[in-house]
Amino acid sequence: MAQILHVDMDAFFASVELLDRPEWRGKPLIVGSLPNERGVVSTCSYEARRYGVHSAMPSRTAYQRCPHAVFVRPRMERYLEISARAFEVFSDFTPYVEGVSVDEAFLHISGSVHLYGSAEKLGNALRKAIKEKCGVTCSVGIANNRLLAKIGSEENKPDGLTMMPVEAAKIVEFLAPKPIGVLWGIGKKTAELLKPYGITLCRHIQRLDVNRLATILGSVEGAAKLIEYAHGISDDTVYWQTVEEKSVSREHTFDSDCYSREDVKAKLLELVTEVGRRFRSEERWGRTARIKLRDTSFNTITRQLQFPRPSRDDISFRKAALELFEREKFGGIRLVGFGVSDIQTELEAEPMLFEDQEDKRLRRLEKLSETIDALRDKGMSVK
Repeated sequence: MAQILHVDMDAFFASVELLDRPEWRGKPLIVGSLPNERGVVSTCSYEARRYGVHSAMPSRTAYQRCPHAVFVRPRMERYLEISARAFEVFSDFTPYVEGVSVDEAFLHISGSVHLYGSAEKLGNALRKAIKEKCGVTCSVGIANNRLLAKIGSEENKPDGLTMMPVEAAKIVEFLAPKPIGVLWGIGKKTAELLKPYGITLCRHIQRLDVNRLATILGSVEGAAKLIEYAHGISDDTVYWQTVEEKSVSREHTFDSDCYSREDVKAKLLELVTEVGRRFRSEERWGRTARIKLRDTSFNTITRQLQFPRPSRDDISFRKAALELFEREKFGGIRLVGFGVSDIQTELEAEPMLFEDQEDKRLRRLEKLSETIDALRDKGMSVK
């Protein structure tokens, strides 16, 4: 039986801000757009959450609920720096690490547990190492599959650890009283769709026939998946990437279905930056860019296009991602991803009488991206 650990950094952006500005500790802190701007909250401290502030809330609404809060704009480069440090810690515990976003990951720990005596001891050791090496806290859930590990990491926030039940009957019992929002695939819109039928808790889905649920959701596949999730049945694979990567990609699953096209685009561009930085950690070029979108009905769309020439710079990556994104029409989005594939480690050189101007332009963009990477590595903020 697999042992999966899900680690979630606690109020990550806000925690990093408090790390750098300790005088704000104990105060409501909101990271995102400023109150006088059109925009939303990226994250907030637990002190702000007591006033009903949460991520994706309009900043103006957050100000109305908590006018005495400290508002700061996000500093993605700083967050990426601490994130990279955290992922180094994760890799100290197992080589099988799947990054879900900058502040959470799945770890396959089955082969590492014996080094610590138990999965619980490993989880506590990881939490301690994050606090010592990153200066922030994280919460951990450990289970036999991804869904339960994810749910577990939310159980004892902040700075907590939850060992999830293993036996099928115990899992069903644990999930039964939980609101359906803890399950993958149920965002605000789906929850509102199910509410008139009295379906608000996991136990209600556990008792449903798949055909009955399918008539409500309009999807047999989606209904079957939700019933499995309500029983704690999920994938137990950690999608880690080998040293010789065939592609470099990043995905982000929204906490609730996202209906703002601009917010989905902003998250996509964050992923492009992460992929570019990782891609340039080695001497390689990619031929194909790919985006991935998963909607509220579990439909997954993947689109790809080839670069005019093998590329490794952020400008080319961003241009391709935006071109693919702008072609798509969608409602609510559950997951967004970006990747670069068809990797080659050498550029094919052809004899030319005169140097190709497009090649010169791409090499300049590569140098620019590498320079920005170096500045980011030094902790400098680069827009």
